Amino acid sequence: MLESDISYLLKRGVAEIIVEDEMAQLLRAGKKLRLKEGFDPSFPDIHLGHMVALRKLHQFQERGHQIVLIVADWTAQIGDPSGMSATRPMLTLEQVKANALTYMQQFFKIVDKQKTEIRWQSEWFDKFTLSDIIQLTSKFTVAQFLARDDFSARYKAEKPIALTELLYPLLQAYDSVAIEADVEFGGTDQKFNFLVGRELQSMMGQRPQQCFMVPLLVGTDGSQKMSKSLGNCIGVTEPPEQMYGKVMSIPDSLVLTYFELLTDVPDQELGEFREGLEKEKLNPMMLKKRLAREIIAQLYDQKAAAEAEGHFERTVQRKEKPEEIALGTKSGKSLQDYLVENRLAKSKSEARRLIDQGAVYINDERVKDANYTVQKDDIIRVGKRRYIKST
Repeated sequence: MLESDISYLLKRGVAEIIVEDEMAQLLRAGKKLRLKEGFDPSFPDIHLGHMVALRKLHQFQERGHQIVLIVADWTAQIGDPSGMSATRPMLTLEQVKANALTYMQQFFKIVDKQKTEIRWQSEWFDKFTLSDIIQLTSKFTVAQFLARDDFSARYKAEKPIALTELLYPLLQAYDSVAIEADVEFGGTDQKFNFLVGRELQSMMGQRPQQCFMVPLLVGTDGSQKMSKSLGNCIGVTEPPEQMYGKVMSIPDSLVLTYFELLTDVPDQELGEFREGLEKEKLNPMMLKKRLAREIIAQLYDQKAAAEAEGHFERTVQRKEKPEEIALGTKSGKSLQDYLVENRLAKSKSEARRLIDQGAVYINDERVKDANYTVQKDDIIRVGKRRYIKST
């Protein structure tokens, strides 16, 4: 592999690699690496924040390396019995399988399904005995785990930490042993877990995995990491028009970061973008349009990207109504209920908030009465881009 190629893989869109020199040597040696990517099927949806690591995996996959996708079906069925973690609900096997199917459909929009090895945690953990668990826990101390930032903060604040929670890093680490991972991929928030995996492999006589960490993508609000629960995310299966509009809404300060982490636009061109913005020779809106096209073309195709741009220019920039407006459900309900029923709001409280904020229009008139009765053929708009026509 060319040094320039190795540099691109290890530098572009990368936060930290442990150990980078070792990683570079493996690539120079031409070894086919086993690349571990695990996911928690508690929540099935993938957004652009996840796409940062998946794009990097795909780059390695294109160069002949093996992606191993681990479905954490076993731990998902345990959940978090302490109730301390909202991200670990206890799931049934049926829920796990349904979420995993949805996740993989989105995962394979970015990586090649035919070249991906899929493994389920239950393949090895279903065979575990109490003796196996005790042997696994004996390899680490409580002090080591309390060094993790979130555990440390809760311990100092005298907040409870369930024993179950201490097991999760161990179980994730054993996944690396089970599949003999060469590299584990994920965000910087996974560093502790990755290092536990690296240490456990060494104890078990395996070569310790490399820890490949990508930056956490800031969401559309411009302040917090992209998260579905925070409502600042862009899902990889959202309609192209909606995706385009959300990309256009990100703060100007994030444009170059999004280009670096989510596109293949060359570094040299990104440098020209940076210089153009600094010298105010480039309009940030033009760059956002390019960014939106690049992202949508990856997840859909060039035609979808062009159509989404046309839709944005007509409905937002020229304030024209879309040529085709989706039909909603039957009229006669309150505006608040109608928004929820037609998925223009996730809940009645969100619907009321949108109405109170003046984000809801009916027939081009702003409406602030949540109890307004929706009439037949009303054209309802939420925000700048979301239209529906009542029936």
